[in-house]
Amino acid sequence: MKISITAILFMTLFFAFQSHAQHGEHEHNHEGQVVEPSAASNDMENAACENTINIKVSGLVCDFCARSLEKVFLKRGDVAGIKVDLGKGFVAVATKPGLTIDDATLTKLITDSGYNVSAIQRGCEHG
Repeated sequence: MKISITAILFMTLFFAFQSHAQHGEHEHNHEGQVVEPSAASNDMENAACENTINIKVSGLVCDFCARSLEKVFLKRGDVAGIKVDLGKGFVAVATKPGLTIDDATLTKLITDSGYNVSAIQRGCEHG
């Protein structure tokens, strides 16, 4: 019985360490800089103002946070690009021309990812 408990404890610690080690494989950005998404399909620079959605998000602290939201949004067919500003706590989402995402869906995507939404504004300017 002692061997089984020891083996379970060892396996638990091993997998917990592996999970934490994977989190450390990316570069952290805790300096409040804008994190440029890495995906080639990200097209924020060419987005028109009417296709831009600015979301005030709390809980974003590192590059891993930005990358997780990037993955969530970029797998959607209506998203052209995403840009995360960790320092200001803003996420800018560009939708494809003629498409939009309603506020409830935006909020659900972000809260399901573990962050909180405090404001959603549409257009190029955010504050």
